[in-house]
Amino acid sequence: MLKMNIILNTPFKFKEFTIHQDKTAMKVGTDGVLLGSWCSIDNHPGAILDIGAGTGVVSLMLAQRSDAMTIDAVELVENAYEQTVGNFEKSDWGDRLYCYNATFQEFANELAEEEETYDLIVSNPPFYTDGFKTKDMERNKARFTSSLSFEELLKGVSRIVSENGIFSVIIPFKEENNFIDLAKQNRLFLNRVCRVQGNKTSEIKRSLMEFSFNQTAIKEESLIIETERHKYTEDYINLTKDFYLKM
Repeated sequence: MLKMNIILNTPFKFKEFTIHQDKTAMKVGTDGVLLGSWCSIDNHPGAILDIGAGTGVVSLMLAQRSDAMTIDAVELVENAYEQTVGNFEKSDWGDRLYCYNATFQEFANELAEEEETYDLIVSNPPFYTDGFKTKDMERNKARFTSSLSFEELLKGVSRIVSENGIFSVIIPFKEENNFIDLAKQNRLFLNRVCRVQGNKTSEIKRSLMEFSFNQTAIKEESLIIETERHKYTEDYINLTKDFYLKM
């Protein structure tokens, strides 16, 4: 993970909402904040889906940023699901937010059968392989691809994203090319990518990517988070200043 990940159980306060995280193994981290800040809402989505809600932070960021009337989240782990529901209910946008306790595969199948779609789908998916597993079963479900592979993720997204909808995701940079190839197999084309470094001398760690059914020229961006420890770049401040209290 990138820097600034939170490992405590204390609530994390953003400018317009608070994330309680004592029940879930996955805490508020930089990846989710990057995704929630970066993903495009230029198409004015009416319906949004967050796959793998965790604490609900990305959904809440999108509720703050957009006028979408429907913001759904799906979360497999029961404790994380309960945490997300609580965070939704305590926010100013509880009437627009809803979380489902299910696997994404089950959820996508049901939505596809009902021919329902989303204008924007976002995901901070699990990406570790089984060789790194810990004794914490809930953390394993949240972090490891055995609970939701990239193939299953992209297959499901391609079935329930609208014709002109967008899919935004954050993954390890080393997985970028593989993910793009898998997306193409599901008729999803890369439109925009932002490669993220912790600082200017560190290796690229994350790729933020945006896909759709429309093949366009790819807009490539880069982002450096820090100039030095706890001193943030202007680009990162501009991206996250609507959310972080001290930005």
